[in-house]
Amino acid sequence: MIDFRNLNSLWASIIVETFNCMGLTTAVVCPGSRSTPLTLAFAQHQKIDTIPILDERSAAFFALGKAKQLQSPVVLVCTSGTAGANFYPAAIEAKESHVPLIILTADRPPELRHCHAGQTIDQIKLYGNYPNWQTELALPEAELTMLRYLRQNIIHAWECSVFPYPGVVHLNIPFREPLAPTIEPKIVALESSFSATDFFTNVGNYQQFFDNNSSICLPLQQWQNSQQGIIIAGLAQPKNPEQYCQAIANLSQFLQFPVLAEALSPLRNYAAINPTLITSYDLILRNEQLAAQLEPEIVIQLGELPISKQLRNWLEKITAQRWIIADGEANFDPIHGKTIHLRVGLEALTNTITSHNNTQGSSVYQEKWCNLEQQARQIFQQRFESIQDFYEGKVAWLISQSLPHQTPIFIANSMSVRNAEFYWQANNNYIRPYFNRGANGIDGTLSTALGIAHRHQSTVLITGDLALLHDTNGFLISNKFQGHLTIILINNNGGGIFEMLPIAQFEPPFEEYFATPQTVDFAQLCQTYGVEYKLINTWQQLQNLLNPLPKQGIRVLEIYSDRKADAWWLQTNLNQLAQKFQ
Repeated sequence: MIDFRNLNSLWASIIVETFNCMGLTTAVVCPGSRSTPLTLAFAQHQKIDTIPILDERSAAFFALGKAKQLQSPVVLVCTSGTAGANFYPAAIEAKESHVPLIILTADRPPELRHCHAGQTIDQIKLYGNYPNWQTELALPEAELTMLRYLRQNIIHAWECSVFPYPGVVHLNIPFREPLAPTIEPKIVALESSFSATDFFTNVGNYQQFFDNNSSICLPLQQWQNSQQGIIIAGLAQPKNPEQYCQAIANLSQFLQFPVLAEALSPLRNYAAINPTLITSYDLILRNEQLAAQLEPEIVIQLGELPISKQLRNWLEKITAQRWIIADGEANFDPIHGKTIHLRVGLEALTNTITSHNNTQGSSVYQEKWCNLEQQARQIFQQRFESIQDFYEGKVAWLISQSLPHQTPIFIANSMSVRNAEFYWQANNNYIRPYFNRGANGIDGTLSTALGIAHRHQSTVLITGDLALLHDTNGFLISNKFQGHLTIILINNNGGGIFEMLPIAQFEPPFEEYFATPQTVDFAQLCQTYGVEYKLINTWQQLQNLLNPLPKQGIRVLEIYSDRKADAWWLQTNLNQLAQKFQ
């Protein structure tokens, strides 16, 4: 099973055992030094047929043929340097003929690259665009969080080699010395506290949910048997938001699970469709006593996880089985938990549910969530109605209740999207959120919003000052732009999100190098580009300017806020408010 002789043997044996749990039967290994930990782990595993072949080109085509025969992935292992380059022709063939092949190339650690260390080449993306998926694993670490990371990436590698179509996966795996299994006492000592049974629970179980025709057989009975389950709806931008929300409502009603919906999901804007909608989970889970009481048995995650760090930390601590429902091959588990990915779209899920009957009533667990949600909404309303000064978090709370029906809104990254996650209220205004959460950067914020608004209905952008300044060249399109964009500019004179990080306590260099305040006068900037500008002085003024929205042109509504005061409010008030639940 797991080899605790030293760090590298531990890391390699976790890799091999995870592959074994996923169903691997055959590995082809080429001789070499840097791949020693992998070679030993495969060679010592009693359930995997490990075949040594000298020539890498021949080994690769042998593995290709074996994978064709098995119609299942075969693992191919080599050392660092040009050894992996000899796999290239077989990798191309596996791609073109849809054969599942998982290539593991051992590598030197980063400090021994680009310095003429022996047998070292650039192995990153060695096979170009041919792999279904490729990545470099982290250097081995013995912490449980990193072993979970490793397990999750091996599971993902296996899945990507077979879904949505068979093909090549390449993992580049760096190792530091010692490469041989010499004894490291501190690693040996870990064995007594490590439960392999628990660690590998459910690894590979996803296979039982595919029949011979690769269609999904959902574990509906297992879900229904749970008295404490939740549905988490992450960011989504479906073509038909109302249909999407109805599908999730059907799932919630069928299982009697509450739905935790993040701000970038359309669910918060179609609240009447789902009476068990939970939007204030970040606040609720800040109460440690409630967080412990609300621990679920089953978690069904739809797409990506919400932005809330509080929710992610809670999910990381609990032991619930998590099911991730998302079509495509993406790995939506950044916390590397006990997860099973079901590669199915929500439509197929709904079709499956409609063929079953549900006779159970509302659960006590579900009612507890809903009661806490009602309390949270009242807590926020009382607190925000009393705030007269400009606090940036109130902007998201206010506009979620103020925008015209079906308004498209682009929410910028950094603090804008986080404030929406914390404070965006459930409503029935059918507001349509847009976002750039692929890489989560501030690049192109203004230009993206203009693209959404062009020849479309009147649109709103909510952004911080740095995100807008980063893309002011977007205003150059104003003479070609057709439609209307209102920009709600929260000017806190710098990067507010950095105030939330530990580096904020280090001054200098925090203000100059992280917060990076700018001296741009936005009124003059707007005049330069011929853009309408208004300084917002009261909350009522902001509401009046948002409903109705103009039909043509671009305008900036600037709100001044205090970056440090806003950070203090968020860090102190949310935790205090979380203690008000009864």
